[in-house]
Amino acid sequence: MTQQRITVIRGDGIGPDIINATTQILDKVGCDFAYDYADAGLVALENHGELLPQATLDLIAKNKIALKGPLTTPVGEGFTSINVSLRKQFKLFANLRPVLSFKGTKARYEDIDIITVRENTQGMYSGLGQVVSEDGNEAEAMSKITREGAEKIVTFAYEMARREGRKKVTAVHKANILKSTSGLFLKVAREVGERYPDIESAEMIVDNTCMQLVMNPHQFDVIVTTNLFGDIISDLCAGLVGGLGMAPGANIGEDCAIFEAVHGSAPDIAGKNLANPTSVILAAVQMLEYLNMGEKAEKVRAALKDVIESGDRTTRDLGGQAGTTEFTQAILERL
Repeated sequence: MTQQRITVIRGDGIGPDIINATTQILDKVGCDFAYDYADAGLVALENHGELLPQATLDLIAKNKIALKGPLTTPVGEGFTSINVSLRKQFKLFANLRPVLSFKGTKARYEDIDIITVRENTQGMYSGLGQVVSEDGNEAEAMSKITREGAEKIVTFAYEMARREGRKKVTAVHKANILKSTSGLFLKVAREVGERYPDIESAEMIVDNTCMQLVMNPHQFDVIVTTNLFGDIISDLCAGLVGGLGMAPGANIGEDCAIFEAVHGSAPDIAGKNLANPTSVILAAVQMLEYLNMGEKAEKVRAALKDVIESGDRTTRDLGGQAGTTEFTQAILERL
């Protein structure tokens, strides 16, 4: 077997700290990856004069797998979101955001295990029809949903549910108001659901979904929805298990996948050995599962779980006093 090459984007702020922790863990568990490091975000803007250099895109295209830390897109300065650009460039149509309860996080709920499957390329984030009037008094944007895009993401959600032995898929929509776009998504979701009689199919309006997630989150298993709703819901779900520091993300296409920490770059604590690397470690676990390295994935998850549950050298956001390096060392010792 040839050695698996991974494109690694350290990212901005705390990105290098948490990515370094994660690659140590991957090496310790015996993955034998070759890492090709690439720049994106503010560090790329500083070094290469652009947020997303062509050399980085070429490396991702070559290796087909990337692991990335948080990236900063300057706000309100005309820059396109780097994450959106990557998803479009590599046709990463599915965004997987799992949340899982870990004892010891002081989260408000226990026994949460929900996966949000978010359509990644259409809807309000497609960037179509963005217009601001010359006088600055009117703005427009266009949402576009296609039958093909909706069928692709809903089928992906059901196939994943079946593969992982999950029992229920809930399609989240706003078809009562957005009758054209959300209406088409719901129609297709119903059609796809009929092909999977072994899995319970449900549907829920997005505002009610948000309320139900707060009141009774255990009714949810797999949620599938459109781009904007998925962005909001997946962050809400992260709040159920302790915040974005506990939530990984995977962007998956036909032949390429990018795994990421979903939180921000936290420049205020960058380089201070304070960051919790859990989000990107769990993203690496997703990457291992994607690469059919399930046994190694489970070892990493079990080691991480034990560190957090026992409170052994946990970071401050987890109620401890340790830094990134000490937290990482506790995981390495268990591995």
